[in-house]
Amino acid sequence: MSNPRLLVVSLASVNTLDIWLIFSALTLLLLGLLMVASSSVNLGEEHHALPLYYFWRQAGYAALGILLAAGAWHLSIATWQRLSALLLLFGIVLLMLALVPGVGHVVNGSMRWINLGGIRLQPSELMKLFMLLYLAGYLIRRGEEVRRALSGFAKPMLVLLVITGLLLLEPDYGSAVVLFATVLGMLFIAGVPLRQFFGWALLVGAALLGLVLVAPYRIQRLTTFMDPWADPFNTGFQLTQALIAIGRGEWLGVGLGASLQKLTYLPEAHTDFLFAILTEELGLVGALLVIGLFALLVWRIFRLARRALLAQQLYAAYLAYGIGFNFALQAGINLGVNLGLLPTKGLTLPLMSYGGSSLLVSCLMLGLLLRIDYEVKRS
Repeated sequence: MSNPRLLVVSLASVNTLDIWLIFSALTLLLLGLLMVASSSVNLGEEHHALPLYYFWRQAGYAALGILLAAGAWHLSIATWQRLSALLLLFGIVLLMLALVPGVGHVVNGSMRWINLGGIRLQPSELMKLFMLLYLAGYLIRRGEEVRRALSGFAKPMLVLLVITGLLLLEPDYGSAVVLFATVLGMLFIAGVPLRQFFGWALLVGAALLGLVLVAPYRIQRLTTFMDPWADPFNTGFQLTQALIAIGRGEWLGVGLGASLQKLTYLPEAHTDFLFAILTEELGLVGALLVIGLFALLVWRIFRLARRALLAQQLYAAYLAYGIGFNFALQAGINLGVNLGLLPTKGLTLPLMSYGGSSLLVSCLMLGLLLRIDYEVKRS
């Protein structure tokens, strides 16, 4: 029989967690499951003779993600700190394996996945978390060097260059941008001098622009994003279909399940462009609800990071800031792509888009945040 005293202690611990953080994350997760079901019905019927094929897979990943979040919550932040360097090396090995023919799996010309039986693992999603875990520890160990010497800033950037090089070989330009921006944000929070920070930011920006210019397909994406209607049936097809979906939604949408654009018109309707289908079916009200939920989630994460910083739990604070930057950047970029404000990046909408690796890593991050919240309140 279970110990009633331990059960009371466990329930008391759960009751002290940030309810608004949990509410925003769970609402986004449930709304995402609903929209994956709606946007993938035709695709599931066509390719698997099962309308809810993608929904059941995403629901399975969601259940596993909640279990992983619970497991992450039960591990102390100090344990994650001790494991951070090993996890970083493990992530680099996974990125290398994804590039090995026969091991890596190609989808739409990108070799980003590793086949594990019936599951495809995307190492770049894991690397986002592993890099944050490692960098938070580095900022503790080398805090003074980061704030006073160029070498303190350069060392993590060299590690990041190696990781980014592997990401670009896949290619996964979107993940590289999110990771670079997140690392720069964490270094800024750690106190890197402004002159040094902006100098490196400009250098990184120039390097990323150079990578765009040397690859014809990236230049095409930029020019298409600026005027998708110039070639609406070829290079601008995906974006114009997304904009048509958003325009059809008007104020209240055409109704849940009534989207026309998901019927083979809009490619990747259940992944990268889930937000466009959501706006078509639920209208401006639904779009603002999603944006508001992400704003609430990011605000609660940054609030938690600030509390950890005031409690002198520096590793937890840096890690929470990094996770907050990651959620804000990835969600912002995905929404910008759907609205035609940014070029296509191939990034999912966290907690909502179809994709097992993205969902599992997002849940892991949320489990870490809840652990940080628990430890800060105990201190």
